Amino acid sequence: MRFMMLAVGLGLVAASAFTQAPPLAITRIADTPATLRALPMQVGGRTVEDGAQLLRQWPGTYFESAFHGSTIAFAVGKGRVHLTARVDNGTPASLVEPKPGLYRIAGLTPGNHRLRIDVVSESQAEATAFGGIFAPAGTTARPLRARARRIEFIGDSHTVGYGNTATSNTCTQDQVWSTTDTARGLPGLLGARYDADYRVNAISGRGIVRNYDGFAADTLPQAYPYATLDHAHPADDRGWSPQVIVIALGTNDFSTPLRPTERWKTRDALHADYQQTYVRFVQTLRARHPAARIILWSTDLADGEIAAQIAQVHARLRAAGDTRLSYAPVHKLGFTGCHAHPDTADDAAIADAVARAIDADPAAWKG
Repeated sequence: MRFMMLAVGLGLVAASAFTQAPPLAITRIADTPATLRALPMQVGGRTVEDGAQLLRQWPGTYFESAFHGSTIAFAVGKGRVHLTARVDNGTPASLVEPKPGLYRIAGLTPGNHRLRIDVVSESQAEATAFGGIFAPAGTTARPLRARARRIEFIGDSHTVGYGNTATSNTCTQDQVWSTTDTARGLPGLLGARYDADYRVNAISGRGIVRNYDGFAADTLPQAYPYATLDHAHPADDRGWSPQVIVIALGTNDFSTPLRPTERWKTRDALHADYQQTYVRFVQTLRARHPAARIILWSTDLADGEIAAQIAQVHARLRAAGDTRLSYAPVHKLGFTGCHAHPDTADDAAIADAVARAIDADPAAWKG
């Protein structure tokens, strides 16, 4: 978990570009750096320093600060993004595609508070920027309590929360984007359940060796070493030491038929490549985090092919001597989110299944 202090470096003009959810009163304001002080900030997820801002592209990024006062501000940078802001345990307020600028939350009860800004949308097309959290006059910084528990999530759209708040399976791409909420999906649910910091390294449509319908792009293991998907910034994971790693990959490898132009000529060949690559990927994670409890989970889609292949990966890893490893199959989901993806009720069922695997290990949080 990183602690940052950033200075304001944005051109700011008065306007309004958000969808507000009570009780927070959020306004976009004009201000100058001289009237604000950057607060220490806890950052969840991979980020890259870019002058006075942080760039981020993997989903589920969040930013937190603790303060004393009745007013707090934060700076939004470039890029299309859906954010939620929450003070303490209050109702999150949404900012959908906010313009770059400074945003103020005012009218809080004077006292000690904690502000959390979550990125809930997926950002495959480009990295977006966050400019920091700031104290206006009358607001002072307070120490941040570092959470003792840490979870890393690795996966595809089922981990991202693709279209999980939609009311229909039929969605345009804009509707998918606007109804995706990683904070209400598996990462947010388990993070809240265990009061854990978390990191989400997941990309919709990607697999272990094969992406959805065979489309050409990095697979998840190929993208994993980078902080941004263009490979411009290698990930700096120093200081990140998860006690639990939750992985779900295989939906995109197996949910569509092989095309004649793909390199696997038979399903058996795909299975062999998948198992070998998945085992190697998990062993790489194990080398970095030798004490972590690693949990593989799967749905029962694709007539059970996904679950059967992940069970084989689990068996091979166990046979190779990995004893801090669990497999959590999940059955009978509703898939009423966009394009037959898990909805928030499914996300809760998945979280319960993964939590049972975590709770079965008395030493899960001792790493």
